[in-house]
Amino acid sequence: MIREVVVTTINERGDPHIAPLGIIEEPDGWVIAPFRPSTTLENLLSVPFAVVNYIDDARIFAGLVTGRRDWPLERSASGRPPRLMAALSHAELRVVEVEDHKERPRFHCRIERRQNHAPFQGFNRAANAVLECAILITRLRLLSREKIDSEIAYLKIAIEKTAGPIEREAWGWLMEARDKYYNLK
Repeated sequence: MIREVVVTTINERGDPHIAPLGIIEEPDGWVIAPFRPSTTLENLLSVPFAVVNYIDDARIFAGLVTGRRDWPLERSASGRPPRLMAALSHAELRVVEVEDHKERPRFHCRIERRQNHAPFQGFNRAANAVLECAILITRLRLLSREKIDSEIAYLKIAIEKTAGPIEREAWGWLMEARDKYYNLK
């Protein structure tokens, strides 16, 4: 199973990096498999710890894929790396094994600590549509425009029917990114 989360890592200087990632469930933890090249990959190689942030604020996923990277962080219990202040809960991970791969090395991680911060209030279809659209925006160079437009048209139904202000703002950022990409072509 793959779970869409936000992962925080740090470099050797302690500078944090925030990235939306799909992590892979294992019986005793998670696998983080960042693409080469990436800041997450370099950070995990130099500082083998990560924090998995479980969030419900669609703006964070949309923001991260559209260049909005300034999200408030807070010290985690271990102190490295920090967690997102907006996280409903988080898990602090230690890398216990690395499988090298030319495209996506796999960092097998053990969960060292979990902490809850706020209740999960239930699913919102618009928030899920924002997440799916954010994934599409990361694939603009890989998928045809027809595929992108078709998927966005379907996702827009959930936005129109169920979105609140947070989801509408996030959707707007994603549509700006799509429009900018296609206007440059």
